[in-house]
Amino acid sequence: MTDETTELLYPSVEKLVEEIVAVNHAWKVACELFGQNSPLSISSRDLKTCLQVRLLRSYAPKQVYLIEDKKAKGEPVYSLCLREAIGNRLYAEHLPIRIAQEVLTVQELEQFKII
Repeated sequence: MTDETTELLYPSVEKLVEEIVAVNHAWKVACELFGQNSPLSISSRDLKTCLQVRLLRSYAPKQVYLIEDKKAKGEPVYSLCLREAIGNRLYAEHLPIRIAQEVLTVQELEQFKII
């Protein structure tokens, strides 16, 4: 397996966080320009969720963990908190709790939450 293939199949925590942040920004722009229900907005949102799940399944709980963000407005969300800063970031965006419950098993949710 080449280094490029390995990096693609097993991205670093730093790479995944960079991708999550970029896709999150793209999703917000797509929502502003085309509306929340546009195909681009939905696809961007779903890609962000997939990347967040991949980050958790690959690196939680040693490098990233879930914690409910009690300060967030709107629907209840988890923050994907990083144990060590990546760049100037201490978290990999938010994941709505209802979505986390749909895409993660009960065992994963328990494993990924901070105790």
